Amino acid sequence: MRKRAAALCGAAVVMAGTFTAVPAEASAPSTGTTTKQTAKLSWKSCATEDHPTLQCASLKAPLDHRRPHGEKITLALSRVPHTARTFQGPLLVNPGGPGGSGLTLAGFVASSLPPKVAAQYDVIGFDPRGVGASKPALDCKPGHFDPVRPDSLPTSPAIERANLARATSFAAACGKKYAHLLPYIDTAGAVRDMDAIRQALGAKKINYFGYSYGTYLGAVYAKFFPERVRRLVLDSVVDPTDVWYEANLNQDVAFNDRHRAFLAWVAEHDATYGLGTDPEKIEATWYAMRTALAKRPAGGTVGASELEDTFIPGGYYNGYWPHLAEAFAAYVNNKDPEPLVEAYEDFGAVDASGDNGYSVYTSVQCRDAGWPRDWRQWREDNWAVYEKAPFMTWNNAWYNAPCAFWPTDSLRPVNVANGQLPPVLLFQATGDAATPYEGGVTVHRLLARSSLVVEEGGGNHGITLSGNACLDRHLAAYLTDGTVPRGYGEADAVCEALPDPKPEAAGTASAKAASAPSNGSALHGLLGFRH
Repeated sequence: MRKRAAALCGAAVVMAGTFTAVPAEASAPSTGTTTKQTAKLSWKSCATEDHPTLQCASLKAPLDHRRPHGEKITLALSRVPHTARTFQGPLLVNPGGPGGSGLTLAGFVASSLPPKVAAQYDVIGFDPRGVGASKPALDCKPGHFDPVRPDSLPTSPAIERANLARATSFAAACGKKYAHLLPYIDTAGAVRDMDAIRQALGAKKINYFGYSYGTYLGAVYAKFFPERVRRLVLDSVVDPTDVWYEANLNQDVAFNDRHRAFLAWVAEHDATYGLGTDPEKIEATWYAMRTALAKRPAGGTVGASELEDTFIPGGYYNGYWPHLAEAFAAYVNNKDPEPLVEAYEDFGAVDASGDNGYSVYTSVQCRDAGWPRDWRQWREDNWAVYEKAPFMTWNNAWYNAPCAFWPTDSLRPVNVANGQLPPVLLFQATGDAATPYEGGVTVHRLLARSSLVVEEGGGNHGITLSGNACLDRHLAAYLTDGTVPRGYGEADAVCEALPDPKPEAAGTASAKAASAPSNGSALHGLLGFRH
């Protein structure tokens, strides 16, 4: 797959996208006074040390957009205002999920783009309906992920019943607590909220930049409102043809490959971690650790399921590998559980915002598309995948299992095929586990005027503004004047992946001190996991 991308790309030629002139309302300099753009929004400073110009506002939107005068919800917005005389309009940003908060992402994007580019946009973050600072914010069952949970691997009827009880009770709690809201917590409602944001900003068109699930959100917005899209950037692209049940089974295989890449990296650095030089033997050691933790959780906290929760983020971002390897080695070589507990607290533990995110995640995914309602199909499918990809399969099955019992009907997935858009820019890593490579290729085919930039050999999820200068040059060129690469074949341009991280000195690896570029750590902290 990786070699194919480069081979079919050939010598990509960079061409300018055919954009119309910047509309008048998008080129006027900011006057600092209330204009049509901000007439419906009252922006107030919510500055942070990292983002001193960040502003916040809220917007009332219909719960049901078919009934615009009915019940209202409140959407939380953030903004880094443009400062250049050339104003290219609002750039809405989304970190994925579903369930991810986008308020801080606005500041990150504005500070990570080249200053001359960022200065031309109002970078707009938002918490989608149900999320974070938007109201009402969902929290179906606080503490649902508190440790120690049942082993995810249902090797006995009792373990399977225990996990099924968790899934059914979560779905029931959501139905009881939010019965009138759940029929409206879906992607279609979120994209209509985005158009309400556009109207409140006084913009005829929006620019959009989404990661992960945010790519599906953007593609669906473009399907509903093609005439209102000016520029569209999709990074780490969801395959819209297999949402969401099949997508999770495909993820399981990709995450297993990515976990094995991590174990091979550990083998390369035996001098640091002392776990051996044979990746297969290290893999056996990892699963032996899992078996031990199922019987005796580390620190009374990290059982088998929590161990999986802790290492799954390494499949999203290799900057976490030194920290994970250090915890792995400490437990195996020194019988020291403390680094493993610390790693769990850094990566696996779910706090209140995580409870909110999971509540929205399930609400959207269970509503967006059909899921098998017969548990026997889940059992059969997941055991079949487990045979070839044991790392995450059952953990992921239980994560999504509430959808088998969800209290609302399901919608049909949106066909995002679109021939009405201006040039669109897609980014995809060949080894991405959360949104496997084929998704980028599929969307490239479905969006008639899209260009696909591939990170050859990359395995991270969320690849722009993460330290790869080649990728970021394509992003900056597109946001500056619409320039897109035009090659031939599967990809229009190929960038070489960044090297894997180096081990940290003993005892120094941490979530905040990952050895990959700092922008990568910052971005992946905002994107989160399970997106």
